[in-house]
Parts: sequence; C-alpha cells; structure tokens
Amino acid sequence: MTTTVTTWHLEQTAPSDLSPAQEPPAKAGVRISRAEVPSPEFSHFLFTAVGSDVSWTDRLVWSREAWEEHLHRPGVETWVAYERGTPAGYIELEGQDEGVVEIVYFGLLPAFRGRRIGGHLLTWGTSRAWDMADRWPDRVPTKRVWLHTCSKDGPYALDNYRRRGFRVFDVKTSEEE
Repeated sequence: MTTTVTTWHLEQTAPSDLSPAQEPPAKAGVRISRAEVPSPEFSHFLFTAVGSDVSWTDRLVWSREAWEEHLHRPGVETWVAYERGTPAGYIELEGQDEGVVEIVYFGLLPAFRGRRIGGHLLTWGTSRAWDMADRWPDRVPTKRVWLHTCSKDGPYALDNYRRRGFRVFDVKTSEEE
C-alpha cells in the first residue's frame, strides 16, 4: 500500500518576517534553553520522543558516533522547551553556507501538544536562527531561515509555520510505502 506524501518547503528571508506567538503564562512554568553540551543520548531521546508518532525514522539507525559527529558540527544547536522541568519539545538548528540556517527538526512530545508551547518554541528557535552569528563568530549573519514539513507531521504544523511568518517556496508530492 502506498501513501501520497506532500512536502512543503518554507522560508523567511528577513528577521522582520517572524510573527511571534504569544508566550505561555508564567504560571505554566515553560522555559527554553540551549543544550550546550552535546549529548548523543539526549538528542536521540528528543528525536524518538517527539518523532515516534509522526514517522521520524531517518536518525533511528544513527550510531552514537554519528550523533556525536553531528552534534559537534559548528552551527548545530538544540534548543529545548521544558514545562516545569520536564522536556516538552525541541528545535534543532543547522547553520549552512552563505548565511542560511535550516530548522532541521522541531516538535513537541505528544503529551505537550495543544498547550500553546509549540508556537512559543518555534518563535524562540526562529529568533535564535536569525541571531546565530552572535554565538558562532565565524558565521556570516543569517540571511535566510528555512524548513520543510510534510503531510505526515502533526495536523497543525503547516499552519504554525505560516502563522510565524514562514512562506511556502516549494511543494513536492511523492508516493511512499
């Protein structure tokens, strides 16, 4: 049995494109911080916890060494949202050539979806993509932030990206088994 999958590629080309989401109230205890110490085990946990029910499979076969190599690349950053001390989701940024930053992964653990954390985390992560050169002195300033999402992702993913000011620049359809 094959399934038709639509993939949307979205971008922002200026920091002013970002339309911030409202922050959760302080009483919700939501905070976002960068995982500054590369940890293959923690990154693997985040990947599997967020992506297990939306068909994230590409990194499941990665060895500890592959995770280690990836996480130590300049311009790779993991920002984690916590709700009252519990990991709720993450956004992974990857600095690319010529001032481009890709949001490689973004999502929430299933128990934390629908609690207004996603828009806040996406706003925070996109802002960090735009100011990445401040943390990586050898990088040129960011000129473009991009990502892709597909019809297998959560039902609100595409709308969340659009509400944050991302614009579709390409759409592809494929058949998957």
